[in-house]
Amino acid sequence: MAGKQTGRHRRAHEARATYREVFAVGEFRALWTAQALSFIGDQLAQVALALLIYRHTGSPLLTALTYALTYLPPIVGGPVLSGLADLFPRRRVMVVCDAVRTVLTALMAFRGTPTWGLCLLVFLTVLLGTPFTAARAAILPDVLDGDRYVAGSAINNITHQVTQMLGFLVGTGVVLVVGEREALALNALTFALSGAILLAGLRPRPAPRDREHSSLGLLRGTRDGARLVFGDPTLRALTLFAWLAAFYIVPEGLAVPYAATFSGTATEDRAVAGLLMSAMPTGMVIGAFLFSRCVRPSDRIHSMGWMAMLACAPLVVAAMSPPLWAVVCLWALAGVGSAYQLAANAAFVATVPAGGRAVAFGLAQSGILAGQGLGILAAGAGTELLGPERVVALAGAAGLSAAIVLTLGWNRMRDTVARTLRGTEPEDELEDELAGEPEADRSSASTT
Repeated sequence: MAGKQTGRHRRAHEARATYREVFAVGEFRALWTAQALSFIGDQLAQVALALLIYRHTGSPLLTALTYALTYLPPIVGGPVLSGLADLFPRRRVMVVCDAVRTVLTALMAFRGTPTWGLCLLVFLTVLLGTPFTAARAAILPDVLDGDRYVAGSAINNITHQVTQMLGFLVGTGVVLVVGEREALALNALTFALSGAILLAGLRPRPAPRDREHSSLGLLRGTRDGARLVFGDPTLRALTLFAWLAAFYIVPEGLAVPYAATFSGTATEDRAVAGLLMSAMPTGMVIGAFLFSRCVRPSDRIHSMGWMAMLACAPLVVAAMSPPLWAVVCLWALAGVGSAYQLAANAAFVATVPAGGRAVAFGLAQSGILAGQGLGILAAGAGTELLGPERVVALAGAAGLSAAIVLTLGWNRMRDTVARTLRGTEPEDELEDELAGEPEADRSSASTT
């Protein structure tokens, strides 16, 4: 009898939230709409920058360098600036960041802006994205609870990848029609609309922490956040899993020079580049949907290591110079594997204290972006010597090796993390507890 009750208790805890439930929350709709607008503008800007630099220079290194500027700024100030979302009201942080980024991206659209000025504006724009992302990540658990948070994270991830997929395909055509600078102007407009939606759609909340001296608070918060994340074995493992993105992002950064290996006209190269750029985001959309809707929360945790390996393993085949259709399929398969980030994100939220959520998220996110930027930059330099196929294969092999090592350590702690997400206790303790519980209490158990 106790075993049957335990099964009912576990199933109640592992009930999966629907997307309809998530979209019924008005504040989430505001966050999602603002995010979608920003992502669409960002994809237009990335396509415009990559095509502009490669068309003018023909250099894979300079193209990768420009692309890397969308990832590198967190190395400079990301961990510190992310603490703003713990010291100031998070809605205010997001709105101010959107307002400033509107101005910066509008300046990019001026034809008189030199290349070095364009790079500086890109750097500053992405740098401001760090506190914005930290604030949005920190406020989402306040808007959505339980498995609704996981479903909301999946929606955000799917939205990101869909906008990447469409942005790289449609964005290439838009840039060719309206021009690179005009596409950057559209990006400025999306930031302005995003800020207005957040201001109107989110209710004000107080700052999570009291602050006496903001600068000292930021530095102290950064130090405490690093101790929190890297001093806890679970948070450290989850952060390192997140940072694996530095390896499987390499194909996206090399899509333009990789497209040139299929020798065609300049127009054909642009079309192939858009197809390659959209392959991995397409796989990510499929993976995120299946992982969030068809896999139980605890099973996501148990399969996380295998999924991380799948995110890197298909890239190794690039060493064999497969045809275009095979490259697209392999990159899409790697995208499916990257859905493990949903499980890592949910476990991170369940483990980190609410008061340090923003700086912890900011540190993890800054590491992701910094690793991706350095990975793309190193891959661009390697492409000058080895060619894009070999560099993609090396990135996949290195990522696969790192994923295997992380999975071996993760398997020793994943059961504990899965119980935390379920809100349950070890099996023997749970059965003893249920034996003395009223039936009504068991069926209404709360979810983390």
